Amino acid sequence: MNNYDPNIHHRRSIRLKGYDYSRAGLYFITICCQDRVCRFGDVVDGEMVLNDAGRIAHNEWMKTTEIRNNIALGEFIVMPNHIHGIIRLLGRDEFHSPDNKTPKQDDNKNNLTLRSPSQTIGAIIRGYKSSVTKQINNLGDNGMGIFNTPQQLWQRNYWERIIRNEKSYQRIADYIVNNPGKWHSDNFFKS
Repeated sequence: MNNYDPNIHHRRSIRLKGYDYSRAGLYFITICCQDRVCRFGDVVDGEMVLNDAGRIAHNEWMKTTEIRNNIALGEFIVMPNHIHGIIRLLGRDEFHSPDNKTPKQDDNKNNLTLRSPSQTIGAIIRGYKSSVTKQINNLGDNGMGIFNTPQQLWQRNYWERIIRNEKSYQRIADYIVNNPGKWHSDNFFKS
């Protein structure tokens, strides 16, 4: 694999320029496996059947709210080679803490404090991908994970869409829930 050379490789961000991805709101996330290899199970009769790696991917998604107090999860699905999910970044007054109390609010209402970089959508996805990869690699006894291959689990980056209204949310939520039933016509389908 060649190293990144900024004179040859011109990576452009796929993020919305100037948008603050720590901003409260709803985000539709898609994370794909490298080369769209089916790693998480299979769709059988319109239902997703998770394998061990798929169960790890599912469980780690569910743990996200235990790790970060600034999010709530919406609909999500682990598919054979990708994951779709809705993440809601909470406003500062909505944060939850381990004792179910909201954190103390800044006394100076005019003081706009930026969230730490660990509270952005990007940080959430990086943490998720890292945790899933580590756990899947730990399933194997040869240091290469259950796939017995040194291949990378995830493709670089992820897709996100900012959900701006209820109609969009409902359309996306329906798409996620119905994704297994439409697997063979899905853009990510790979036999």
